[in-house]
Amino acid sequence: MTKAAVIILAGTESHSDLGRLVNGLEAAKEFADNAEDELELIFDGAGTQWIPELEDEDHDYHDLYQSVSNEAAACDHCAGAFGVDQAINDAGVVTIDENDGHPSIRSLVDDDYEIITF
Repeated sequence: MTKAAVIILAGTESHSDLGRLVNGLEAAKEFADNAEDELELIFDGAGTQWIPELEDEDHDYHDLYQSVSNEAAACDHCAGAFGVDQAINDAGVVTIDENDGHPSIRSLVDDDYEIITF
């Protein structure tokens, strides 16, 4: 069994950011498709901006996102800081605020998760 935390930090400004997002979603899907693995998919920092975009059925990577969206969570503080908190709430994505409003990376490490950032 593998425990992986895929953290999407890439913003929405550039083509390379899109590439990082897609690579992150593909990695998350690989873990999600293996029933023995445990996956945490966290949109953090500027990465929180992707959730409203990926919720749009016309987005090129909507289906890929949907394949792992039940594993998705977002940083509570960053969702507000980047102005997407309401859209994330409307999408039903859980927000995490374990460490001063942010996800606790230390807790994930303590729980033996491999941290993979995109």
